[in-house]
Amino acid sequence: MRLVLTLFFIASCAFAQPGAQLPPLVACGAAAGPGAEVLCGARAPEDLEVTPDGKALLVAQYASFRGGSTEHVGIALFDLATKKYTPIAVTDAPDKTWGDPACPGPIGEKLAAHGTSLAKRANGGAWQYFVVNHGGRQSIEMFELKKAGATWSLIWHGCVVAGKDYNDVAALADGGYIATHPTALQTPGQPGGTPFDGSPTGWVARWTPGKGEAELPGTRFGYPNGVVASADGRFAYYAAWTAKEIHKYDLRAGKDVAVTKLDFMPDNITWNPKSQLIAAGVKGARGNCPAESKTPCIMGFGVAQLDPGNMKVGKTFDSADRPLISGVSVALQVGPAVYVGAFQGDRLVRLDWK
Repeated sequence: MRLVLTLFFIASCAFAQPGAQLPPLVACGAAAGPGAEVLCGARAPEDLEVTPDGKALLVAQYASFRGGSTEHVGIALFDLATKKYTPIAVTDAPDKTWGDPACPGPIGEKLAAHGTSLAKRANGGAWQYFVVNHGGRQSIEMFELKKAGATWSLIWHGCVVAGKDYNDVAALADGGYIATHPTALQTPGQPGGTPFDGSPTGWVARWTPGKGEAELPGTRFGYPNGVVASADGRFAYYAAWTAKEIHKYDLRAGKDVAVTKLDFMPDNITWNPKSQLIAAGVKGARGNCPAESKTPCIMGFGVAQLDPGNMKVGKTFDSADRPLISGVSVALQVGPAVYVGAFQGDRLVRLDWK
């Protein structure tokens, strides 16, 4: 989410609970209650991917954009065994077959990461790691993820510069992608900011090598947010954040074929090891914070597992009143655990998903 939207969201939650005090989050290293562990050391871990060997998480740290800082935060590696964060090494090797040949060049330390996607490229099988960027330019930055001894490194190959802000991206095997434009229907400086009533604010787009970008028909909904694509490239799944919905889109037919309502605002979407969808997000904004709750809604969050075939909701998690993490944006399953990240703050939370 963009900074303006985040600030408006915090204000909305406070408005919904007059006089509410932000309770302190569970301290780093402290007992977080049954089945939860707080893992501090990140900087706004907005999106997560697991490395191909399953030993680490690629953490897109949103802090450099949100705080307006010139400090380079970028992408970190989180070692699942040691529970330590380290910066990932990045080199540049421009390649005109990655992205738009008109890309102006490497992004360098201006990278302000948002949504990400890791997928295999059809031609040669390289691991392509696409990153939504808000630093210096609105773009999709394209990296190759490669093994580097016992760890991993990134090689920048190209980009696509956009006229409108992206939120999340789903890399496709042909080198293209599906991406969300959450505020494309809004005018700059729109009074009142983003509406939280679920009314359309943006759309979903597809970028194809050699053809460019086109809006996907029928995807104008309330704040299109997280997006993933099926392994065969037939379907895209995207979140309508303010509408509390997950949509299934048939890319061949060019239309939505299913939609599921959730009781929280789904942000990013991920795949679990059994090819099921995992969605996560905060519980609500203006008017949606339950009156009986003891914590502002930006701290309350939900996680839901969905069957991508029938879109039925399976296993779920509700944070209830536990102040574990603030501003949840993603949940990623690795083995028997789900790692939860946020668009703000200093932590991940590990949940027992047995």
